[in-house]
Amino acid sequence: MSKERGKAKNAREEEQTEPGEREREENQSDQIYHSGSVTPEGGRHKIHCLTIIGQVEGHYILPPQNKATKYEHVIPQLVAIEQDSSIEGLLIILNTVGGDVEAGLAIAELVSGMKTPTVSLVLGGGHSIGVPLAVSAQYSFIAPTATMTVHPVRMNGVMLGVPQTLSYFDKMQERITGFVCQNSRISPRRFKELMMNSGELVMDIGTVLDGEMAVSEGLIDSLGGLSEAIEKLYALIESQPDKESLEKLPPDPAKGPRKAGSKGTASRSKKTAEKAAKTTRTPAKGAPRKKPSAPAAPAPEAAVGRRAGRPRKGAE
Repeated sequence: MSKERGKAKNAREEEQTEPGEREREENQSDQIYHSGSVTPEGGRHKIHCLTIIGQVEGHYILPPQNKATKYEHVIPQLVAIEQDSSIEGLLIILNTVGGDVEAGLAIAELVSGMKTPTVSLVLGGGHSIGVPLAVSAQYSFIAPTATMTVHPVRMNGVMLGVPQTLSYFDKMQERITGFVCQNSRISPRRFKELMMNSGELVMDIGTVLDGEMAVSEGLIDSLGGLSEAIEKLYALIESQPDKESLEKLPPDPAKGPRKAGSKGTASRSKKTAEKAAKTTRTPAKGAPRKKPSAPAAPAPEAAVGRRAGRPRKGAE
């Protein structure tokens, strides 16, 4: 009897559910399944949650048993979020072991160049290329039990034992170091010290930072969890100026006229240019021309001298 009552209750709840709400839930489920992201509704602001988990897959397909984040799926999402005016913020949740350097840097550069408010949260781990991904957001959080591994660039497979290989590694490492230090509070010198530490990892060089150490070193902004990250994202969204208030602001004379009034300015400048062109046109055929004025007399030698200014080298 209890099972039959439960089935009847579920049937009544399904009947009460609106078709639009049911369709929205199905779309969210499909979005989570296919892209590992979701755009929840019902909060103070509409935000998009993007997860970067497992290994960041680049130009080579990883084995099917690997958990991977495909960068060709993430990049279009970031473009769509930046262009969608209804999405007010982006929450990035990371639990990654690293992966392809260029793919990770491409995602990190896109996030750092977004106008949409962004907050990142490191859960579990943000190792290797996960470090630039974590610091690319406007504000970053890390769970107290999470860790971040900082180590030099590594490469699997066949390598040529030539000086050019070492130079290539150095340039790639400088790209990562420069991006991390520009988007966090750690200095390049300290970041390289953590990277080249040889007394902590057993099979490699580098440093493992837990949550408190990552904050004290300046890599991450603050300790926190999901609720703190969402509240911070809401605060960033609410601190953004509205489009209406921007339009009401007076124009900045140093930057020239606003785009809204550029049409009238352009038309006035066009009329002025046409008027100037008419006045400078050549006279009609047969019209008397003005005689050219006589050339000016040359200045006397006494008046011709070196222009006043810095003395010559060696002059007293």
